[in-house]
Amino acid sequence: MIDKIIKYSAQRLGIGQLPTFLRKRKMVAWLRSLLQPLESLHGSFITERADALYRLSHNGQVCYLEKVLNDKYDPERKRIYITDGNKHSRTYIYTRAEQRPKYLGKLFLQLRDAYADTGVDFIVKVPQELYKENDYEKMALIDYYRLASKRYRIEPF
Repeated sequence: MIDKIIKYSAQRLGIGQLPTFLRKRKMVAWLRSLLQPLESLHGSFITERADALYRLSHNGQVCYLEKVLNDKYDPERKRIYITDGNKHSRTYIYTRAEQRPKYLGKLFLQLRDAYADTGVDFIVKVPQELYKENDYEKMALIDYYRLASKRYRIEPF
């Protein structure tokens, strides 16, 4: 029902409402010129409706977020994917008063946001040729779909 309401032709409707004795070439051309802005507005409405339905059919789930990113930035090869964030545990160095062992084992330096309490929840892996340092367009798209409490980082591979 709603598709029949949305899919209509203003020109067909306008010419159909015109009495038959007035349906001359000049009158129909004049009526079409009057209805052209309405047709243009209707085309814009159909485009916006399709975009809104696309945005509503996707959410912050990993599979949908990957699909949105691949549809927008890598539609042919679909190489963008999402992995879990690194949740490394911190290694604390003790004072002499605590009398803990001095040998702490092999330590690896990590980025500040790679630890469990301050880390990111997921990492968006983007191909090197699609990666830019501060790509605000990708960030805005991810921010639109992700949950508010989730933190992320975009990395090249």
